[in-house]
Amino acid sequence: MPLQRNKATKPRLLLAVGRLRSGPEAALYAEMAGRLRPALSLREIPEAKGSAAEVRRREGAALLAALPEGALAVALDLGGGAPDSTRFAAMTEGWDACGRSIAFLIGGAEGLDPAVLARADQSLSLGPLTWPHFWVRAMLAEQLFRAQCIRSGHPYHRAWRP
Repeated sequence: MPLQRNKATKPRLLLAVGRLRSGPEAALYAEMAGRLRPALSLREIPEAKGSAAEVRRREGAALLAALPEGALAVALDLGGGAPDSTRFAAMTEGWDACGRSIAFLIGGAEGLDPAVLARADQSLSLGPLTWPHFWVRAMLAEQLFRAQCIRSGHPYHRAWRP
């Protein structure tokens, strides 16, 4: 069954701290992001230097500066909600229906600054485990693809499996 494209869907942007160099993480992200409709644009934010608090502050300021005005901001954070894939698909449907562009925010090794979390419209966790921030890009892209499949009735997601 072909995936259906919602022409009213606004663009999606991934703002991520750090430059992902070629390698397996980059290949996996490219593979999963390439399946998404609408496409997920990636904008990388340079990693900052200094104390942990200073790094979070500087990277947070850069993330907020890169965030398009009026975008619905979804922060990837360990303290966010951790929906299952079916619930995540419903969340993406609501985000798409809001008529705003959607921006996902991934911090660096020190996490997201409180100012970024305060600006975020939603906080999302990929579970209670801590993941390398470069892996989170691919994991988010895969879950967005899975949500796209759930919403279109494509058999990629098998709801009967835990």
